[in-house]
Amino acid sequence: MIDKLKLPLAGALLASAALAWTPAAAQDCPRGDLDARYCDEDGDLVADIPTDESQLIDPDTLIFAYTPVEDPAVYKTAWSDFLTYLEEVTGKDVMFFPVQSNAAQIEAMRSGRLHIAGFNTGSNPLAVNCAGFRPFTIMASADGNFGYEMEIITYPGSGIEKVEDIAGKQLAFTSPTSNSGFKAPSAILKADYDMIPDRDFEPVFSGKHDNSILGVANQDYPAASIANSVMNRMIEREVISADQVVSLYKSQTFPTTGFGTVYNLTPELQEKIKEAFFTFDWEGTTLEAEFSKSNEAQFLEMNYKDFWDVIRKIDAANGVSYACE
Repeated sequence: MIDKLKLPLAGALLASAALAWTPAAAQDCPRGDLDARYCDEDGDLVADIPTDESQLIDPDTLIFAYTPVEDPAVYKTAWSDFLTYLEEVTGKDVMFFPVQSNAAQIEAMRSGRLHIAGFNTGSNPLAVNCAGFRPFTIMASADGNFGYEMEIITYPGSGIEKVEDIAGKQLAFTSPTSNSGFKAPSAILKADYDMIPDRDFEPVFSGKHDNSILGVANQDYPAASIANSVMNRMIEREVISADQVVSLYKSQTFPTTGFGTVYNLTPELQEKIKEAFFTFDWEGTTLEAEFSKSNEAQFLEMNYKDFWDVIRKIDAANGVSYACE
């Protein structure tokens, strides 16, 4: 695996990937909510793989990025064993690309600088519709259970005993593209509590789940909406202790990070990448060391149309548009 932190040519590799990629022109085909450059002939809601071979790419170096839920350095190490295996299966070099925001990750794939990615729950619809992302797997426990819950948390002694007590105070969100960090709590607070940002409480944005969780644990924010899978891993790593936070609300279970490829990799390469995900042995690896903290132990096959239905409904309730700039 190419180490981005030790390779001065990493920026050049990203730039050359962008130069080698030409955006597809608008096409006359069924596409639903997809951007005009994509087609969806089979109705599965994701971009079809191009049938015109001139539109396909087969890069020598594959670039991988994991959703920026916490410090990218943590996940550079966590993913190292998997990415080495990905190199073995595909016969390609693989580079870990530490992105700093959901928007930057989507733009990297849309512009041809990102080939394989794990996009967070809330970013998946935007990545699918605007960047040609084709998700096919999520992490699951050994018995096949998957997902996480959005929790609204506070700290002991904050004076907030229930959700309604947030009125007149700050509530920390992560970013507008995050499901648990913004979209789901916004819809739930409005529908179940008649609470609207700016009118009933002051919304602030921390940028990432770990920032929000640390902000509450350190009493910088009176409350925050977060993904409890991230919080659980932080507790396991002893970044915070469980007694520093109090849960006020816990949602239904949502699908977690979706992993997949950009639409215009060659079909053969996309199949090899899928093979790597589904044949990877987690036992004793850096991936197991990190993600066992949130009870994840395998990659489970999934599809965007069914697994992300609840997320698209939340987006609709929030008036979210998938229009691409």
